[in-house]
Amino acid sequence: QVQLVESGGGLVQAGGSLRLSCAASGTIFSIDTMGWYRQAPGKQRELVAVITSGGSTTYADSVKGRFTLSRDNAKNTVYLQMNILKPDDTAVYYCYAIIRTAVWASMLNYWGQGTQVTVSS
Repeated sequence: QVQLVESGGGLVQAGGSLRLSCAASGTIFSIDTMGWYRQAPGKQRELVAVITSGGSTTYADSVKGRFTLSRDNAKNTVYLQMNILKPDDTAVYYCYAIIRTAVWASMLNYWGQGTQVTVSS
């Protein structure tokens, strides 16, 4: 079994910062892409930022220059540093990972339970 455990959400004023963490645990052979998606009320889930095992990152245009995604492969953990937060960043943030649980297994998508980020104006 694989678990993605998120932490770091909360309430912050516009212009402030938060740091999200997501640690993958369980039966893990390898992890390909890790990152974050978010879903605001009444909207579809959207990509925030992802990072490959080689360190290549992709960001949504709306967060470029404000958010930074990093990864610690030894700890199977990703970190999302969010600066200059805006009310439009308010959403539930979901950790995402593509994981292989054994050498013979397929790569599968896994999701965390979500953590609320609320930015007040």
